[in-house]
Amino acid sequence: MKRKVVIAITGASGAIYAKVLLDKLVGLQRPDLEVGLIMSDNALQVWEFELQNQSYKDYPFKIYSKTDFSAPFASGSAKYDTMIICPCSMGTLARVASGISNDLTTRAADVMLKERRKLILVTRDTPLSLIHIQNMKVVTEAGAIVCPATPSFYSLPKSFEELAATVVDRVLDLADLEVSSFRWGE
Repeated sequence: MKRKVVIAITGASGAIYAKVLLDKLVGLQRPDLEVGLIMSDNALQVWEFELQNQSYKDYPFKIYSKTDFSAPFASGSAKYDTMIICPCSMGTLARVASGISNDLTTRAADVMLKERRKLILVTRDTPLSLIHIQNMKVVTEAGAIVCPATPSFYSLPKSFEELAATVVDRVLDLADLEVSSFRWGE
């Protein structure tokens, strides 16, 4: 059975998380995995500033325009089973929590929630306001998983990429995509 995953990258700081996520998806080399990609305008700017490149153009995934409401995952009938928003800005979180489908990212997230499919939001902000916390509560009660981009250190990461991978590996576990990763106690 084909796995269909949509990745949305927003303009929150933390482009390294998106890069490591895309690298790991490429590394899975699964012919049964279909990946669609959405990047906001701010995501492009943040990627270029933080990573000092435009390597987002080099991935083999189809990139959909943020206004392309004819993208397959804009409808529940396309049966995309997982959506990961990484990193997820607080503005995107707020729009998802409010049911505002003003672009392809928020429309796809709305589809995932209404179809009771997996939606993972890798939030990236600190400190959190009460509004952020309430929005996290709302999306969690609606069925989403909030997975803050909080790296772990017990695997003794030696680079920014390895540190980011501690979050990304957890996200891929939540998405039921098997990756080779540090496992506590193993």
